[in-house]
Amino acid sequence: MSARARRARRFAGVALACLAVTVAGCASQPDNSASIIRTTTKIAGAGVVGIERDTTQACSLPTAPDPAVGPTRTVHHASGESRVPADPQRIVVLSTSALDATCAVGLWERVVGATTVPGPAPQPGYLGYGVLEIPGVGPVTDPDPALIAQLDPDLIVGEVPTGRADYAALSAIAPTVLVGTDHTWEEQFSAFAGAMGRAGAGKAALDAYRTEAADTGTSINAAMTQASLVRFNATGTETMGGETFAAQVLADTGAQRPSAQRETSAPVDESDPVTAEGDLIYVMFAGPEGREHGESVMRSTEWEDLGAVSDGRTFVVDDALWHTTGLTSARAVLSDIRDSLNAYVLE
Repeated sequence: MSARARRARRFAGVALACLAVTVAGCASQPDNSASIIRTTTKIAGAGVVGIERDTTQACSLPTAPDPAVGPTRTVHHASGESRVPADPQRIVVLSTSALDATCAVGLWERVVGATTVPGPAPQPGYLGYGVLEIPGVGPVTDPDPALIAQLDPDLIVGEVPTGRADYAALSAIAPTVLVGTDHTWEEQFSAFAGAMGRAGAGKAALDAYRTEAADTGTSINAAMTQASLVRFNATGTETMGGETFAAQVLADTGAQRPSAQRETSAPVDESDPVTAEGDLIYVMFAGPEGREHGESVMRSTEWEDLGAVSDGRTFVVDDALWHTTGLTSARAVLSDIRDSLNAYVLE
């Protein structure tokens, strides 16, 4: 079937026309070009979302601790239970998700050390410039207990780490709370917030996010669009299933997913990438090698024959943001969705 025939059968044509005039209604303004967001920066023909992201207010203002009957409280977690400070002052974080949580409840300035991520910067850019000044305690795959001890923390939080920093080594330095990865991102965030004595602030922040997600979906008619999620790595391509963070944030807006992507993530046949099809396609690159491979695929005839591609409805998003977990990142993804779900790329 030709690209033209596929486009004729897809619902996207109607959806795009309506989305172009979301505010005034589909029938009343058939061509209000000012209401459509356009992007002119491209990678292999796809628009790039979030280039001018404002991170000055990414992190919350400081929040108050939960009521406590003493200076410590007991927290149950993946590695047991710990007596932690009711209002910790010197925090070491062992994962981006934990650093994201400190940002979301306004405690990032109390972080005295953090594991680092690969790439040109030690921390993801979506968290703002301030976190770049936090001392590193080794890569996220191998935190260094000696570096952590030098910082004299009163709380260590993170996902269950690998390498030298097992629970015994960490808890010998300071009270430690380790959160497993078998939770949803919202449950994981709530566990981090509770460990820092901010269960109440965490709940309020989650409630505000859910309201923002619903309002975002309504404002852009998200329910009318099937959004595809595709991630390129060094050697292959996969669609991101409903279990992934980005898919869950899309679902919170009411956006739909292509039928081939509603279950779990799956490889894409690059010689016939039909499972990547959607009303629009969000593209992620897993590092420089993923980008190199992705650009080669995106310039292929098979990829260019996809309806969303020929319609100018393909967008590159930040892998460090869309392929992570956390409340701060979820709010930033919402911003990207708001700026792109009703958009197309200029020729």
